[in-house]
Amino acid sequence: MKKILITTDFSENAWNAIFTALKLYAKVDCHFYLLHAFEPSALNLMGSKSQQRLGAIYDSLSKYSKKEIKETLSYLENNHKNPNHQFTSLSKSGNLENAVETVINDNDIDILIMGTQGATGAKEVFLGSNTVKVLKTIKHTPILTVPTGYNFQRLDSIFFATDFTSPYKKSALEPILDLSILWKASIEIIHVAIEFNLNENQESHKYALKERLSEQDYKFTNIPFDFNISKSINQYTEQNNSGILGIIRHQHTFWEKIIGESVVNKIAFHSKIPVIFLPQ
Repeated sequence: MKKILITTDFSENAWNAIFTALKLYAKVDCHFYLLHAFEPSALNLMGSKSQQRLGAIYDSLSKYSKKEIKETLSYLENNHKNPNHQFTSLSKSGNLENAVETVINDNDIDILIMGTQGATGAKEVFLGSNTVKVLKTIKHTPILTVPTGYNFQRLDSIFFATDFTSPYKKSALEPILDLSILWKASIEIIHVAIEFNLNENQESHKYALKERLSEQDYKFTNIPFDFNISKSINQYTEQNNSGILGIIRHQHTFWEKIIGESVVNKIAFHSKIPVIFLPQ
C-alpha cells in the first residue's frame, strides 16, 4: 500500500492538491495522511504580552486546526467512495517543515503532495516560503507540487528535466516510472543547454538512464537555453496540461553557480503543471 502525505491549510489551493492526488492515484491502494500544521504568526507573538496570552493563542489555533481537519476527513469519507483509499487526519503544532518531517519518519511516507501558489517577484518570499522550506528540509522523499487552478484529468506524458551530470539511482526514478506504468504515459527527457556536446561522464549517465527506461516509451529532447533554465523548461512544458514535470533536486547546481538561478524554487513557483521533485 502506498503511503501519501498531503499538507493542507484548508484553502482552495490545498483542496485542489487533495483532489489531484485522489485522481492521480485512483487505481492504487493508498493510505492518505492529511496534515495541518499550526503555529502563531510572528505578529501574534509580538503582540502577546504574557505567557497566558500566548497559551490562549495556541489553544485557539489548536481547536481551529482539529475542527477543520476533522471536517476535511469527514467530507472525504462521505463523498470520496474509492475502496482503494483510506485516510488519517493529523493536526500538529509547530512549523510545517518539522511537522512534515516527523510524519514522514513516523509513517514511512512514500510521497509528499503540496499545493503551491504561483507568484512573481518579491511575492515569492511570502507566498512560497512554506513550500521552499519543505523542499529544503525534506531531501529523501519525493515531493509533488500542484499549481493553483490546475485541473487534473489524465496523465499522458512525464517530462524529466536533467543535465546528465550525475548518476541516476533506481530508487530516485521510481516515482515517475510508477506513474508512467500506471497511466501508460510516455517519458520525455529534456536537456537545457547552450551547447549539447556531452562529456564522457554525461554520456555514461545518459546511457545508464536509457537502461533504466528500457521498458518505457521514452525520447530525448534538447531545449536551447533561453535566459534561464526554469523559464526554458516551463515554456516547453506549460502547453501540455496532461503532463507532469520531474526533476532531481541535486541537479542543475552548475547553472545555479554560474548565473545565480535557483532552478528548483523557480520551477516550483512558475510551472503550469505539477512538478515532482525527486530525492537526491
